[in-house]
Amino acid sequence: MTANTFLAALANIYPPDRLLRRPAQLLPYESDALTAFRARPLAVVLPERAEEVIETVRLCAREGVPFVARGSGTSLSGGSLPVEGGVVIAMNRMNRILRLDPQERVAVVEPGVVNLDVSKAAAPYGLYYAPDPSSQPICTIGGNVAFNSGGAHCLKYGMTSNHVLGLKAVLADGEVIEIGGESLEHVGPDLVGLFVGHEGLFGVVLEITLRLLPKVEAYRTVLAAYRSLEEAGHAVGLVVASGLLPGAMEIMDRLAIEAAEAAVQAGYPQDAAALLIVELEGEEPQVEAEFEQLLEVIRSSGAYEVRVAQTDEERARIWKGRKGAFSAVGRLSPDYVVQDGVVPRAKLGEALAEIERLSNAYGLRVANVFHAGDGNLHPLILYDGREPGALEKAEELAGEILEMCIRLGGSITGEHGVGMEKRRFLPAMFSPEDVETMRRLRRAMDPHELANRGKMFP
Repeated sequence: MTANTFLAALANIYPPDRLLRRPAQLLPYESDALTAFRARPLAVVLPERAEEVIETVRLCAREGVPFVARGSGTSLSGGSLPVEGGVVIAMNRMNRILRLDPQERVAVVEPGVVNLDVSKAAAPYGLYYAPDPSSQPICTIGGNVAFNSGGAHCLKYGMTSNHVLGLKAVLADGEVIEIGGESLEHVGPDLVGLFVGHEGLFGVVLEITLRLLPKVEAYRTVLAAYRSLEEAGHAVGLVVASGLLPGAMEIMDRLAIEAAEAAVQAGYPQDAAALLIVELEGEEPQVEAEFEQLLEVIRSSGAYEVRVAQTDEERARIWKGRKGAFSAVGRLSPDYVVQDGVVPRAKLGEALAEIERLSNAYGLRVANVFHAGDGNLHPLILYDGREPGALEKAEELAGEILEMCIRLGGSITGEHGVGMEKRRFLPAMFSPEDVETMRRLRRAMDPHELANRGKMFP
């Protein structure tokens, strides 16, 4: 089948306004949030019903045409980059919350539902959806499932995989499957756990059954300022060693503070080398008891200034600065690379010192923003893409940071996925047998590697 014949077949599924094929229409889909990678698809389709997605995948399977499912395009690893000559299935119009059951505490949603909208819909029933990535106001649940997204509060509540109970999906060969259900207790292998984090390599998710939690009764949010990044990293270890389990622990360094303050005026101390945000949450008596213990630990950790949010507005402002830090760094540099790696908490200080050494060696500024509670680093490497070789230099520095994470016993990704960016590091972290096992799993679901072809594997 020629490209024109294939497009004609797509036109039998989609009306003209939902089948994009002109260069100007395709341009916004040529990359995701990792703009260093670009590719032009043959077409972009905008399904509104699950049946349209199934028909599209089955057409691609018959004709051997690769496809990529895409939500809001917030992937920072090139995970939703199009395949040249393939089809992008843009899921944003499949954005309905199909059912919300406050008694069972579940929500059944389509993949194009925005993360934060689930909590907004559940709020009247005193419930919310816990995973909260920084892109929460725009990222979609389908993308969260593909990359097993986390967020600031994953320390206490876990990742997306801990909150997905069931899935309906169309595999790359066109077979429609339903796995899991609405119960927390499953019999047999954890197929939902296998599917969450598949990076689009198995097929396209059509419906997701999410676990909802009761809204938190009380919060205590503490902002501590330090004279050095190492001191802030050491404080994380002290908090964990004390036996406390905060809802979130986040660190921002001087550059990230500067950017966030310029963008949202969060009121952060401007002379701090690092900020530690610790948030306790739960039932009020427990939170108040833990709060006194937390203050003792923070004051003994070397913090020169400690602030406690007294109102919901003050808490929101603290988090607005942290969650807006990635985009705010654009005020400091025309371009930057966002890296994502993990180190054991005990190695945080060593990792941060090494990042500072690498920053000086490469002559590139690095802003550090990370989920300190689980050692998930997000260094942002600043560069000017107008300078010849600047991107390559930044990517080389990013690669050294990933190699450091592996060396310290960590991981090449915490929540951004492998995608395009980290494919070459997969064999450095896993044995050849492990990588081949992953490939066999992928081919069992997608023998012709049509779904998100070219991602993850080197």
